[in-house]
Amino acid sequence: MSKPSDSETSEQENTGSRPLFGKFSRRSFLSQLGVAGLAATTAPLAHAAPAAPQAEAETAAAAVPGAAPVALKVNGQTHKLMLEPRVTLLDALREHLQLFGAKKGCDHGQCGACTVHVNGRRVNSCLSFAIMHQADEITTVEGLAQNGELHPIQAAFIEHDGYQCGYCTSGQIMSAVALLKEPIGKEDHDVREAMSGNICRCGAYNNIVAAVQHVRRSA
Repeated sequence: MSKPSDSETSEQENTGSRPLFGKFSRRSFLSQLGVAGLAATTAPLAHAAPAAPQAEAETAAAAVPGAAPVALKVNGQTHKLMLEPRVTLLDALREHLQLFGAKKGCDHGQCGACTVHVNGRRVNSCLSFAIMHQADEITTVEGLAQNGELHPIQAAFIEHDGYQCGYCTSGQIMSAVALLKEPIGKEDHDVREAMSGNICRCGAYNNIVAAVQHVRRSA
């Protein structure tokens, strides 16, 4: 058997770049196949990317069976929402209005981290349905400061180191602000009793009481 010529060998070595299917070589065919696969994979993502988070949230809310229009007046501003009737006030504030000051701690009304004011009174927002408060004035910790000035309780918490990790702080502050208008005794133990619904896992109770008493005695 005769050996292949140099030209035949060279042709066989270059088969990968020689057109096999009309105008396409194996190399160009595989390259274009890869590009097509990439385009097919990324096209849905490319179309989905421009969607605004707010539009997505509104669409999701509208798709919830039984969602009803709810108007909440929070920190002096009215917000119109579509909420399922079982949505708590806490979840409405955090997930729909992006007011994250009220914290979700126990979610059972036992820790006080979610405390807000409803018509001036302190309320565990995790135990109250948002739809119940359409005619109410709701205040969160974000609404305490006025004209760039901290509420006296907020300033006192800073001065007396009334927080450590800070997770319970907003609830502690909201309870303390409401406490200023409540008929309780003047002693430290009276404050402790009145603030007993707010738990501080770091144990900053002495400093919290000191902050509250500082404001009460300065009034």
